Amino acid sequence: MEIVIATTNLHKIMELRTMLKPLVQVDILSLRDFPSYVPPEETGSTFEENAKIKALNAAKVLGKIVLADDSGLVVPALHGEPGVISARYAGENASDAENRSKLVDKLKKLKESERTGYFECVLALAKPDGIVKTCSGTCEGILLLEERGRNGFGYDSLFVKYDYGKTFAELDEATKNRISHRRKALDKLSNALQACIT
Repeated sequence: MEIVIATTNLHKIMELRTMLKPLVQVDILSLRDFPSYVPPEETGSTFEENAKIKALNAAKVLGKIVLADDSGLVVPALHGEPGVISARYAGENASDAENRSKLVDKLKKLKESERTGYFECVLALAKPDGIVKTCSGTCEGILLLEERGRNGFGYDSLFVKYDYGKTFAELDEATKNRISHRRKALDKLSNALQACIT
């Protein structure tokens, strides 16, 4: 049995592969295994819409069970930015560092009490004939003006989860994978995922 993670992002692939390890006798592939596949344009206005677009397109084109993730950071005081454009906040081909720099510039204009936000992840599970299920997870915390930590990716070095005192980039991989938005979404999806592969 094969499941394709609909991303080429190595960090997301590693996180999801680690979380999916308990699924024995399942080969976890990613879009890196299908170099000729062209992902669809992410035209949705929500994480759920984009996750569905990615999952359904890959499932139909590849003829496989697909798990797609759409996620990002939401800062209510910035009217929800970066939101669905988290990966391209500073431009279409922006690096993580450029995205973080743009965010910090905007956070500096906020009061300290307004520098809160949450990561949101929506996972969509699809078969070639349609969407099976979507589930979401969130993780709330405080945003910093200076980066801390060397682990993680994206905005992890600026995000401190409530009650932890460390940024996602300072936490060890096992801890982050236990408490993250992605983990929460996957836990909700686990029964549907199990049903797909049995």
